[in-house]
Amino acid sequence: MKIFSKLKNFIKKETVFCVSFILALISSFVVLPDKEYLNYPDYRTIALLFCLMIIVAGFRSLGVFDRLAATLLKRAESTKNLSLMLIMICFFFSMIITNDVALITFVPFTIRVFQLSGNTRPVLKLVVLETIAANLGSMATPIGNPQNLYLYSISGISAGKFALSVLPYAGISLIMLIAAVLFSKNEKICGFTVSDNIKSISGKRMAISSLPYIALLILCLLVVFRVIGYLPVLIIIAGAVLFLNRSLFRKADYCLLLTFLFFFIFIGNIKRVPQISEFLNSAVQGRELIFGIFASQIISNVPAAILLSGFSADYSALMTGVNVGGLGTLIASLASLISYKFFASEFPKEKGRYLKIFTLWNLLFLAVLTIAALIFTKILS
Repeated sequence: MKIFSKLKNFIKKETVFCVSFILALISSFVVLPDKEYLNYPDYRTIALLFCLMIIVAGFRSLGVFDRLAATLLKRAESTKNLSLMLIMICFFFSMIITNDVALITFVPFTIRVFQLSGNTRPVLKLVVLETIAANLGSMATPIGNPQNLYLYSISGISAGKFALSVLPYAGISLIMLIAAVLFSKNEKICGFTVSDNIKSISGKRMAISSLPYIALLILCLLVVFRVIGYLPVLIIIAGAVLFLNRSLFRKADYCLLLTFLFFFIFIGNIKRVPQISEFLNSAVQGRELIFGIFASQIISNVPAAILLSGFSADYSALMTGVNVGGLGTLIASLASLISYKFFASEFPKEKGRYLKIFTLWNLLFLAVLTIAALIFTKILS
């Protein structure tokens, strides 16, 4: 019984991973494994994702994000100021540490801050807006989320074209997020405390300890912008982490890496089935924006990016679609599930209300950004 219970929990926690495995397995019966399978994965994307996971885990292990957040939050005197700071932290930090890591780091922090202040009323709306902020802020950089990292890696588009694909919508999102906070109710707060572990580490010591990880992050960025190859950097980072803190290898999300691998196998096999390949090619071509948004609502934006990229010639429109498509349903972006789980565990009676508020805010942002994308695309065409 324990085995079945563990399996059930694993499937519930890693649903997309399980789906990707089943799809890869089924497709392997349609197209039997051969040497062509070795050409399916984009090894550069997988290697970069692995390296970034470890580097971010290194920063987190030093308490860097908690210290930076605490430093900014010292200036907060009201719920409006505090909310704005937390949302901006999620928005801008997600550009570097990815949307899911930003939410893993700052949503529990947010809940704890308001619990300590004795007023948890603003938490629900704030967590929803933080989730939107992380999902939309992360679109602004090639390393902000897995779909950007993948599409930027395989597409070969210029930095300028990438910026046109994402920055207008990130800018609109930022304005909407600020407006959502400014028009909210304002209350005084009593304050908050920083954990003793973070207090015990001096800023100077933390900065010095962070230098190796900063250097490794710069190496990753050089790979992202195609200045150097990924294989030497992968070897350097693996060796450095073995020396610095080998426990960080356990912090990588191997299920996400395998999810990418299985989707690569599935898509590679699908492309070798003439009837399916021809249908998807004709359906997706010229409709990347809409297909990216729609597919994300059903299978989430990372799998949607991997799937549709095999049948698209317009990576710029597809990138816009899957990024904007991270809004909407709870599963449109898997990072949204992280916030939901944290909130539901602390406020189980508020789960239904959370889903209602989450959906309303997400649909509002989705509608505005979709209209903006359609107009902007028409102007450029």
